[in-house]
Amino acid sequence: MYITCLDLEGVLVPEIWIAFAEASGIPELKRTTRDEPDYDKLMKWRIGILKEHGLGLKEIQDTIAKIDPMPGAKEFLDELRSIGQVIIISDTFTQFASPLMKKLGWPTIFCNSLEVAPSGEITGFKMRCPQSKLTTVKALQSIGYDTIASGDSHNDLAMIRASKAGFLFRSTDKIKADNPDLKAFEDYGELLEAIKSELKTER
Repeated sequence: MYITCLDLEGVLVPEIWIAFAEASGIPELKRTTRDEPDYDKLMKWRIGILKEHGLGLKEIQDTIAKIDPMPGAKEFLDELRSIGQVIIISDTFTQFASPLMKKLGWPTIFCNSLEVAPSGEITGFKMRCPQSKLTTVKALQSIGYDTIASGDSHNDLAMIRASKAGFLFRSTDKIKADNPDLKAFEDYGELLEAIKSELKTER
């Protein structure tokens, strides 16, 4: 039995922090997991910048409310879900994800949670488990699933490589160059065909 595991930001929806960087006029916040492999370090740095500028959860949620899935993302996800099980595995947070999941038709998502003060200040974050993407893929495999995985960033590579099949999607030139053995796609149709090809092998 196969289950497909997809990253969220950069694959199905635009990068939340890049959108917020543009909305808030703070270009430093454009740094993402495409640039910084250490997610813990990246998030602590982001929280420090938010504190420095007096920004909290509400301001980020206001930006997220205006974000739409990438063109073709919902149709891709709908078709993929019609032929097999799909889970979105993301390092985003429940406080960010809900409006995006609504626009994508409420797929299943495994993500993390923010620690938020009564004032709305983001004070910290709680990861669901260590190395959440790799750990989740391994857990799914332990209960009888073969996984297919796709993502665009450094923090997706472990789950992609641990899976029966894995693909880069709209990744950076550097990540693609550093991982020449991984198939890389830019188009949802191509990714869907690659996943369908893997699903056929179990029939």
